Amino acid sequence: MKFAKRVLQASPSATLALSAKAKQMMAAGIDVINLGVGEPDFHTPAAIKAAAVTAINEGKADFYTPINGILPLRQAICDRLQADFGVSYQPSQVTVTVGGKFSLYVLAQALFDAGDEVLIPLPYWVSYGEQVKLAEAKPVFVKPQTGGRVTAAELEAARTEHTRAVVINSPQNPSGLVYSKAELTAIGEWAVEHDIILLADDMYGKLVYNGHQFVSLIQLSAAIRKQTILISGLSKAYAMTGWRIGYTVASQEIIDKMNIIISHATSNLAAVSQYAALAALTGDQTVVETMRQAFEKRLNTIYPELIAIPGFELPQKPEGAFYLFPKVAAAVKLAGFTSTEEFAAALLDKAHVAVVAGVGFGMPDHIRLSYATDLESLQTAIKRIKEFMQQYV
Repeated sequence: MKFAKRVLQASPSATLALSAKAKQMMAAGIDVINLGVGEPDFHTPAAIKAAAVTAINEGKADFYTPINGILPLRQAICDRLQADFGVSYQPSQVTVTVGGKFSLYVLAQALFDAGDEVLIPLPYWVSYGEQVKLAEAKPVFVKPQTGGRVTAAELEAARTEHTRAVVINSPQNPSGLVYSKAELTAIGEWAVEHDIILLADDMYGKLVYNGHQFVSLIQLSAAIRKQTILISGLSKAYAMTGWRIGYTVASQEIIDKMNIIISHATSNLAAVSQYAALAALTGDQTVVETMRQAFEKRLNTIYPELIAIPGFELPQKPEGAFYLFPKVAAAVKLAGFTSTEEFAAALLDKAHVAVVAGVGFGMPDHIRLSYATDLESLQTAIKRIKEFMQQYV
């Protein structure tokens, strides 16, 4: 069978593959603690589920919707951006997609051609580079020299005449680091100066901890906002990963081009999910804060326990999202493994803890652990990892 070059150049999602193996072991009766998946352990809030049931019972979920989503939902997204960031968008500047991942995929297909380059700071979410390659463009990975957050100067050093866009993810998956207003302003002004598209992945924007402030590129200036395409969704903050609700906010021109692709790909997001999303955005927002506080408690509890494990290094405490991304090169060496992938496989097979090797995020000396599970399980998992390492110390 002959396959297209674009699919042969892409790699499977490292996070989903790891999670699948962990779930297979769990199904076989093995007591595995899965810290590999980026999914809140909370159930979708009851009021959101009730709104979905009502939509079904009233027949609202029975038919196709507009390609870009029902108007009340797009208006609710605009209203939420106005409330959160003081910025004004029209519903025609919004398209609702089957998850934020599909928003990014459609954007890559709409914006990039062969020969185009997209700057992606390290570490990066596993799908950024693969989606760029599927558009037959070239991902250019930019490694920050200090602090874990890329600077405008580092982006400029990587820029060529072929550079079309840069991906800025804050809070960042997998590191949990959050860009400051000053850092984002410098990057935004650089992008405006050189006519570089800013792809702002704000999926974890409502999950920041310990007094840190989330700032979105869209709120910095009119010029930066014009240069920015916002990608977000409801999966993480509202515990709605299964509902697959993402959205893009951009200029009318960009949204129109995205909608052409969506019309031939998915037609529209499932109607029932749209009514659930509408309830989430217009309903009681304290449910988000309740979950945020739980994540913050987990982070503050397990961070000191994690860095006490031999060979684990994480000098900067995460500020958002729900991941820890320690450097484990010393631990890998202590345990006698030749790669972090081998180390992660051994943790799963012997300690029954699932983590993700950092190679999928562009930093092979690291592993990613999600703390989006209950505190007791997290502490048990950290204890298992510590006991696993103690046999080599």
